Amino acid sequence: MEPGDGAEETPLPLALARFQLSEEYGFLLPHPLTELPAPYGPWMEIAQDLPRLIATHRLRSCVHQMPQLSAQHLRGREELHLAHLVLSFITMGYLWQEGEEGTVKVLPQNLAVPFWEVSQALGLPPILSHADFVLANWRRKDPDGPRDPARPLRRNLDTIISLPGAESLRGFILVTLLVEKAAVPGIKAIVQAIRAILQLDHETLHEALQELAEAIGDMTKALARMHDFVDPAVFYAVIRIFLSGWKDNPAMPGGLVYEGVSDEPLAYSGGSAAQSTVLHAFDELLGIRHSEESSAFLRRMRQYMPPPHRAFVEEIRRAPPLRQHVLSSGDARLRAAFNRCVCALADFRSYHITIVTKYIAVAAAKAKAGRAEPGHGPAAGKPPSALEAKGTGGSHIFSFLKSVRDTTREGLISA
Repeated sequence: MEPGDGAEETPLPLALARFQLSEEYGFLLPHPLTELPAPYGPWMEIAQDLPRLIATHRLRSCVHQMPQLSAQHLRGREELHLAHLVLSFITMGYLWQEGEEGTVKVLPQNLAVPFWEVSQALGLPPILSHADFVLANWRRKDPDGPRDPARPLRRNLDTIISLPGAESLRGFILVTLLVEKAAVPGIKAIVQAIRAILQLDHETLHEALQELAEAIGDMTKALARMHDFVDPAVFYAVIRIFLSGWKDNPAMPGGLVYEGVSDEPLAYSGGSAAQSTVLHAFDELLGIRHSEESSAFLRRMRQYMPPPHRAFVEEIRRAPPLRQHVLSSGDARLRAAFNRCVCALADFRSYHITIVTKYIAVAAAKAKAGRAEPGHGPAAGKPPSALEAKGTGGSHIFSFLKSVRDTTREGLISA
């Protein structure tokens, strides 16, 4: 195996390639593999049949029959990311096949050991994270088809590995991918802005801030497509449990033993939008300071990012502070452009609260009232209840989201 950590100390100015970032795709893995080498066929066979195996309650028995494979023969970042994607999806299916009341306490050795090995090589935790679920889980049905993933959501873009949830799951993953893709001009604007500060180039800095504000606005537009592709009842009753982790989750208070790795249970947070590096990068550039509790959660979520992406955020934090530069410049145009970025980021976070309200709070109320569609959930259609008020990452979701939105607004520079 080859390590994926590119987080060595290097000087400014920033260069995207140094942090495994793409000029075209940003934090997305540019060309994800869709097949592992032949020896890993048993993993791929199970992963490509997960929805059916879970629906027929056969996944656990299939996992128990899996051969013990070593991850040592995987080569390169793409193979490692696909292996992590495959093993993380199998793990989530294995854990939650019978719903939140039918969890297990031990992940069997033939799954736990290779998952741990791949995770160590990538610097990622052994659980499904945003880096797997979205960043490395996309492909084109026709490689020669449209290259802009914003248009062909139904036609040419697809996921590599799936879980129960059918078209709603596919829509949830791909819309989130579109949000990441919309952020790319903003990521490049960060680099441009930091260089402009170092060179005292106010014209270029103004342009970079305009591009950043526009990119954040485009992210909000992309997020709005969630309404077109994701059914709230399916998201809440079917999809959400498979994103849940075993830290701060009442359904698995004791964590999970990774057999052959640790005799003691380990606790990891489930997938969360807070694991997306994009907003962390924007916060650092704009000097947004969140509350102590929210900051602690966000810092913990950085451990679920690929190390080079985490290093990118740290490099922005170490750069000359943009806010202070704008204040000391006395330039009204720069101040206005900076405030447009902050407003756009606060608006994005407000819209995210709207989405979460629809897909979690309202959907939970309907499920409680018995109006949720029966027969969809992992355990005879019973919707999950352990995380009604929490995010899959374990945060108290509404207080957290409102707090980060409000502290973002506080980042505005007053006239």
